[in-house]
Amino acid sequence: MSGHSKWATIKRSKGKTDAARGKLFNKFIREITVAARMGGGEIESNPRLRSAITSARTANMPGKNIESAILKGTGQLEGVSYEEINFEGYGPGGIAVVVECLTDNRNRTVSEVRHTLTKHGGNLGQTNSVAWMFKSKGVIRVPKDAMPEDRLMEIALEAGAEDLSLQDDEFEITTAFEAFETVRQALEKANVKMASAEISKIADNPVTVEGENAAKVMRLLEALEELDDTQHVYSNFDISEETMQKLEKE
Repeated sequence: MSGHSKWATIKRSKGKTDAARGKLFNKFIREITVAARMGGGEIESNPRLRSAITSARTANMPGKNIESAILKGTGQLEGVSYEEINFEGYGPGGIAVVVECLTDNRNRTVSEVRHTLTKHGGNLGQTNSVAWMFKSKGVIRVPKDAMPEDRLMEIALEAGAEDLSLQDDEFEITTAFEAFETVRQALEKANVKMASAEISKIADNPVTVEGENAAKVMRLLEALEELDDTQHVYSNFDISEETMQKLEKE
């Protein structure tokens, strides 16, 4: 099972608890605030803001929270100023890891990410040490019961999507970075219910991990995801269904 698909499934499962939902909302608030600060508060003219709001709404984040985050980003309300920092490194089994953060304290974030990588058998790399292994892609997830697969595939491919596959109880639509907004709008126009729609980083050549390394990789990614300043964690790991089932039983 590809790493980006499996990790998305794990995060959705963890996000069902109230505590995890609170952390998720905090991530959306940061992303919306930064998007509004960089590109303005108008959704129609700010693709990054539009994507962030779409994701927040699919997670049932209250509208007042979204509006407040936009106003803080545009300076109409007082708020914390966040800085974007991306980290690259390696994990158990030689996997590549990219961690995207939004922080109000660079030194704290650098220290926490480095410590987490080291604690779980990884290490921090230099800029562009692993980023070249990933491509930015649009990833849209649609509940399996939202629409018949044939019809969904027809809409997505006609709009420019690259692929559609079934992942557990959802269809996963992948697009080129440039086609993401066109495909998302086509689905929206067709009244397709989307579970999420975002730009993700997908590895060109996944690295297979098994046994002890697989368990270590999962612990590392979960620990990185739990850091307060983390927005997204990407990795090029690949894992078999058999190994995943064993880990879920442990």
